[in-house]
Amino acid sequence: MSRLKLKVGIVGAGGRGILCFGKEIVTRNDAQVVALCDPNPGRMELAAKELGFNPKFHTSVKDMIAAEKLDAVVITSPDFCHESNAVDALDSGANVLIDKPLSTTVKGCRNIIDAAERAGKVIMMGFNLRHLAVLKKLKKLVSEGVLGRIFLIENREFYSGGRTYMSRWNRLYAKSGGLWVHKGSHDFDIFNWLLDFPKPVKVSAFAGVDVLNPQHIPFEVKPGVPVGPTCHQCRYGEICPDIFRDEEVRKSLWGDSAARVDGYSRDLCMYTSDKDTHDNGIAIVEYENGAKASHLECFVTPISDRRYTLVGDLGQAEVSLEKRIITVYSRWGQEVTTHYIPEAQGGHGGADPMLTDSFFRVLKGEEKNTSTIEHGMWSTAIGQAAEISRREERTVKIAELFQLP
Repeated sequence: MSRLKLKVGIVGAGGRGILCFGKEIVTRNDAQVVALCDPNPGRMELAAKELGFNPKFHTSVKDMIAAEKLDAVVITSPDFCHESNAVDALDSGANVLIDKPLSTTVKGCRNIIDAAERAGKVIMMGFNLRHLAVLKKLKKLVSEGVLGRIFLIENREFYSGGRTYMSRWNRLYAKSGGLWVHKGSHDFDIFNWLLDFPKPVKVSAFAGVDVLNPQHIPFEVKPGVPVGPTCHQCRYGEICPDIFRDEEVRKSLWGDSAARVDGYSRDLCMYTSDKDTHDNGIAIVEYENGAKASHLECFVTPISDRRYTLVGDLGQAEVSLEKRIITVYSRWGQEVTTHYIPEAQGGHGGADPMLTDSFFRVLKGEEKNTSTIEHGMWSTAIGQAAEISRREERTVKIAELFQLP
C-alpha cells in the first residue's frame, strides 16, 4: 500500500477499540484513525475526546467504508456482532483486524472465511497473547525441541479482574458465546499454536456460577434495602469488598450521556446481575495427535496470572506470565534452566502494541500473516464445544460443529 498514512476505521467505541487499538494507532506515522462505527453516538463522542481529535461517526460498517474509503477496519464490537461486521467490512473492500474471538460459532467463522476468500483482503486475528514476550520465548523453546514432543499441556488462569465479567455484556451467552469462547479462545489458541496446530478432536468441560450469585453476597443485606442494581447506585458501596469503582472510565466511554442512549452500565452488581456464563470452570481438549490440554478459568481469586505446564518426552516447562519466568526441567539428569523475561511496555504486558504493529507490517507486505482466521475458527471451535459440553453434560466431538445447520 503506497498511501503515506493508511486510513483506519474502528468498529466498537469501547475499551478495546479506543483505549487499546485507538490509542496505539494515533501514535503511528503510517496510519490514522479517520472514523468510528458504533450504534451509540454518545459513546463515539466520548471516544473522540479520549483519542484527542474528531474522527467521523457512523452507525453502519458499510456506510463508513464507502464514505471514508478506508484501507483497514479494526473490529472490537461485542462478540455476537463479529460475524456481520467482518463480512460487511470484507464485502466492502477493507482489510480487517478482528479481535478475538473470530465469531461465537464455527458456522459464523466459516461465513467470515467465505467472505475473506471472495474479497481477497487481509484479515488478521487479534490474538494478543501470541505477542507476549514470555509466550514468544516459550514457543521458541518448543520449536527448538527443548522439551521434545509435547503431549500434555495445562494452563491455569487466575484473573481477579474477571469478576467484572458478571457486571458487563460478557456475562450473557447470547452476546459473548459464553466465556469459553469470549475468554477461552485466547488460551485455546495458545494451545493450538504451541502444538503447531494439530486438529482438536473432542472436548469436555465443567463450569458454573458458584460464587458470584445472589446466594453468596459477602455482606448482610438489610430488609427493604436491595443490593445494586449498579455499583455507583448501590447503598452497600462502603462495605462491599467487590465494589467496582472506576469513576474516570465511567465518566468517559461509559458515562451518563452514553448510558442514556442504550441503557448500558458496565458496573452492574456482579452478584445480582442476570447472567448465564461462568465464574469458574475447567475444559479438557484432546487432539488428533494424542496430545491433551487442560484449561482452568477462575474469576473468583485474589491474584492474576496464567500458569502453564508443558510436558514433553525430553522435559517439562513451568511458566508464570505474571512473574515472567520459564523454568525447564530435563527429563533425565538434574538440569534445570530458568529464563527470566524482561518486562515490556504497553497494554497486556506489551502484547497490544506488538499486535497492532504486526497488523500494519502485514498490510505493508513487511511480514507474513501468521495469525489467520482459520486459527480463529479452531479456537472458537474448542470454545463452542466446551460451552455445549458444559450445558449438555457430555463430551463433544469437534466434528459435530461442522455439521450444524
